[in-house]
Amino acid sequence: MYVTEPARRIAVQGEYDVVVLGGGPAGLLAATCAARNGASVLLIERYGFLGGMGTAAGVSNFCGLHANIHGEIKQVVHGTADDLLDRMRALDGLNEPHLILGKIHAQAYDISAFKLAADGLLHDSGAQVLFHALASSMTVNDDGQVDAVIVETKSGPRAVRGRVFIDCSGDADLARWAGLDFEKGDAQGRMLYPTLMFKVGNVDGARAQDAWKSIPLLMDQAEASGEFRFPRRGAIVRPQKHDYEWRVNVTQLSDADGSAADGTDAGSLSAGEMEGRRQIVEYLRFLRAKVPGFEHAYVLDIAPQLGIRETRRVVAEYMLTQEDVLGCADFEDSIGVNGWPLEIHMAGDVKWVWPPIPESRGYNQLPFRMIVPRRGAGRPGNILVAGRCAGMTHEGQSAARVSGSCFVMGEAAGTAAAMALARGTMPAELPVRDLQRQLRAQGVFLAEQQRAEIA
Repeated sequence: MYVTEPARRIAVQGEYDVVVLGGGPAGLLAATCAARNGASVLLIERYGFLGGMGTAAGVSNFCGLHANIHGEIKQVVHGTADDLLDRMRALDGLNEPHLILGKIHAQAYDISAFKLAADGLLHDSGAQVLFHALASSMTVNDDGQVDAVIVETKSGPRAVRGRVFIDCSGDADLARWAGLDFEKGDAQGRMLYPTLMFKVGNVDGARAQDAWKSIPLLMDQAEASGEFRFPRRGAIVRPQKHDYEWRVNVTQLSDADGSAADGTDAGSLSAGEMEGRRQIVEYLRFLRAKVPGFEHAYVLDIAPQLGIRETRRVVAEYMLTQEDVLGCADFEDSIGVNGWPLEIHMAGDVKWVWPPIPESRGYNQLPFRMIVPRRGAGRPGNILVAGRCAGMTHEGQSAARVSGSCFVMGEAAGTAAAMALARGTMPAELPVRDLQRQLRAQGVFLAEQQRAEIA
C-alpha cells in the first residue's frame, strides 16, 4: 500500500562549493579541511551536535589513533585530528591513552568536550553547519551530476546545492540515492552487530580499581551458574575521567532471526533501542550483585542512539581488505594510515585479529581510491565517500571503521574536494601526488617519506 505525495516546490537553503553529509569524525574533518583549503562548505547533521557515533552513540573512546609499531605503541593519526585533540585537552576532556588487550592504545574522552571542541574546530575553519536536518533524497542536473541534497527540517524541506558532495552519512545514503554500487555485510549479508552504550555512576572507585580486568571472568562465572545470561562476551567496562563513572560496552542487538540489527531499517532500529535498554537493566543487576565497588551503581546515561558499526559500504575504486590490514599494506596513493586490528562483532562475541606483533610495523596505509566511488557510465563523479561507508570489504571495514581512520579519510576527502574545485576538475582526477603534498603540509602522516620519523 502506498500514499502519493503531491509534487512540492522546495526552497533552496544555499549553494556551496562542498556539501558534507554527516558530522561524525569523517564529516567533521572533511568540512573543516575543505573550508581551510578555500571552499565554501555546508555540513549537514541530523542531530544538534557533531561527533557521530563518538557522541550520539556514546562511544567516548577514540580508537585507531595509535599503532603497535614493532612492539612500541605510537600515535600515527595526525593532521587536523591533532587540532581537535588539543582543543579537547584545553577543556580538560581528554584522557591519556590507555592499553587495550595488552596490544594497542585507545583514548577516552568526555563527550561534552568532543561536542564543544568540534563546534570550535568547524566554526574557526569558516565552514557552515545545518543542524537538525535529515537528508531524505537528492536531485541531479542535466549532466548527470548530483545537484542538490534534499533535507527535512523544522522549517520544512530545503534543498542544498553543491558542486562536490562528500557522503559521510555512515550508511552511504547519498551514494545509494545517486545509484552508486554498494555492499552490505559479508558474502552471506551478515553485518557487524550494533551496541547500545551506557554509563554507570556512583561507583566506588577505590574498591572497583581494576575491575575492568576481572569483569569478563565474573561474567563467565555468573553465566555458568545460570544466574545471568549475557548477549555477548568481550565486555569493555572502563572508568572515565573520574572513577565514580564507568563506561559500559556490552550490549549486542539483533533482529528476531538472530542477525545483526539493521541501522538502515526503521523497524529494526526501533526494536534494537528497546532491546538495548532491556539488556542494560539486566547488566546493571549483574554489576551490583557481582562486581565489588558497583553495589550502589545506577544508570547515569544511555546513548541517544544505537552504536552502528556497519551497514552499506560503497564499492570504490579500491576496496580495503582483511589482507591489507593484517599484511600492513602499502599504497602509492596513501592518504594516511590505520593501526587498528580487525574487530569483528559477531553473534555473541567479539573476534580480534592482529597483524604480527612485534614483527610488523602494525599499520596499513589507506589509499585515496577507497574514498572514490567506482566510476562508470551513468554514475555521478562529484561524490566522495568517507568514514565507515567508504570502500572496504566486510573484514577490512571491521578495522578501518574506527575514529582514527575516519579522521584520515575525512581530511583527505575535504582537502581533495577543495583542491579539485580550485582546478576545475573532478576529485577523482586530482593528481594524487598534489593531494599528498598538501596533506603532508597539514601534518598528516602518510607513512612514506615520513616513515623514518615514526619507525
